[in-house]
Amino acid sequence: MAQSEIDGIRALLGSEPRPVGWLERRKRLDHVGSVWPVAQDVELAAVDVNGVPGEWSIIPGSEPSRVLMFFHGGGYCSGSIVSHRRLVTEAGRAAGVRTLAVGYRLAPEHPFPAAYEDALTAWRFLRHQNIPAAQIAIGGDSAGAGLTVALINQLRDAHEELPGCAWLISPWTDLTLSSSTLSTKEAVDPLIHKQYLSELADAYLPAGMDRRDPRVSPLYADLKSFPPMLIQVGSAETLLDDATRFAAVAGSADVRVTLEIWPHMIHAWPLWNAYLEPARRSLASAGVFIKQNL
Repeated sequence: MAQSEIDGIRALLGSEPRPVGWLERRKRLDHVGSVWPVAQDVELAAVDVNGVPGEWSIIPGSEPSRVLMFFHGGGYCSGSIVSHRRLVTEAGRAAGVRTLAVGYRLAPEHPFPAAYEDALTAWRFLRHQNIPAAQIAIGGDSAGAGLTVALINQLRDAHEELPGCAWLISPWTDLTLSSSTLSTKEAVDPLIHKQYLSELADAYLPAGMDRRDPRVSPLYADLKSFPPMLIQVGSAETLLDDATRFAAVAGSADVRVTLEIWPHMIHAWPLWNAYLEPARRSLASAGVFIKQNL
């Protein structure tokens, strides 16, 4: 069943040619990410996160004093609260917490450090709501996972309180594009290819910036004293190596890290949890992890 379901998602993704131009790419991700709407029991509320667009969600019975703050993927150039709404709200259900989705600024209109700054702005907003750091989980997929690590790095370096845990889906951790699976998984990944990532990196990074800078490539960060992390990645991803190498770096820094490699799954597969049973199981696993660490 899982194989037929993932084949259905592959068919959805391949039903139209890859769009050209940032506006069309953003429209396409919003469309494929929101094919299945949020559940009827989800309560949504737009919020101004100190100048950054945000959206609260909560399921009846969830604990509002515990929060999952989520940064969407899209290579720092696309993705939105809309594209990831179903993923974020169902993650909140699984963890029994309130969620805050953050609509950070996108490149190329707003290159680094815009998203990096917006992530810290969102954290400051949450802390000013009198929510203890230990009752906040930070999560993200792909580029959003990179932002998650970059934010925690900022907080750790500033000797501030850290979140209770971090949840990384299909993380893009190496903007030098040195991962071996960019080549070995190219034929099976329907979404992410090296040339595409190169375009995204060029759009996001200022000219001349070192692509090993840990603020944009968490693979090269010092992860000492990080909170527990859950990393989820599919076996059919070109970014598989980004996840496995990052997990090794975290483990070497004495971070409690859990790495889940999901057979046959593609990039950011939990997006399609309304249709895909392994997506629902991965969210359930993340929910258990978050509950245990908040």
